[in-house]
Amino acid sequence: MTSFTYEQKQTILQVENLSVACNGKIIIQDINFTERDTVRPDRQQGQIIAFLGRSGRGKSTLFRALTGLESPTTGQVLIPDLAKEVTNGNQPAKKVTEGDVGFVDQKYTLFRHKTVFQSLLFAMRRSTLSLAEKKEKVLQHLSDWGLTQVKDQYPVFLSGGQRQRTAILEQLLSSGYYMVLDEPFSGLDVGNIESVKRAFQWVNASHELHTIIFSTHDIELAVELADSIYVLGYPKDEKGKLGTAGTLLKHFDLKSMGLAWQEDFGNHHLECVKMIRETMLAS
Repeated sequence: MTSFTYEQKQTILQVENLSVACNGKIIIQDINFTERDTVRPDRQQGQIIAFLGRSGRGKSTLFRALTGLESPTTGQVLIPDLAKEVTNGNQPAKKVTEGDVGFVDQKYTLFRHKTVFQSLLFAMRRSTLSLAEKKEKVLQHLSDWGLTQVKDQYPVFLSGGQRQRTAILEQLLSSGYYMVLDEPFSGLDVGNIESVKRAFQWVNASHELHTIIFSTHDIELAVELADSIYVLGYPKDEKGKLGTAGTLLKHFDLKSMGLAWQEDFGNHHLECVKMIRETMLAS
């Protein structure tokens, strides 16, 4: 395996004592983690963070909290407040609110009555750019993402891969640097999986602060793509009985493990897959 040099810079996502309850039932509790901007020499890239866990363990609830769509019962989700000046070398933080973080659901929902170009232009409605600058930026993204030929088509006429790329681009243009994707690979064939992987790479390489957070049931795919993996599940008490609220059981930092950013998927990756699977099965 190739060894890569990297540095950990400013905090880009901090989750503190997060719990969410619904109708008196605690869905997730005591979620704590911190992610920092990973900087590699002579290379611009963002972060890719995966969340794994068995069905019903609270991944979707966590994602709704991360995107500001669900108010925490306790705790908070913090991201850098880039609208404020750096103080004493630190970027001030802010609580996540709806719109700060893009959210792409499993269905890649798009406006039925808008063309691809119209949808992407609408996504930039809060931007301070002029209309001409917005159009230029949209056209450039369409070109970069291989969507120029379908820019005037409606979602019903798009292929699965084209819908995915459009939905991801829409959120990227509307919400800045952070994007959450709930099961983006679910039900896709091999070709469309490759399409989403390429979209991840495009987002990842386009800005240092771009941060993709996704969930999947495909452990090998998570280990291949992510540089940080969290396993969400039910913890066991001292008697070995499973709890009823999801929490983070283990963090796999693929950067420090030497598994991130590798071109080849080797035996060390498979060993990591095995450890993750064992953690999930026990939860």
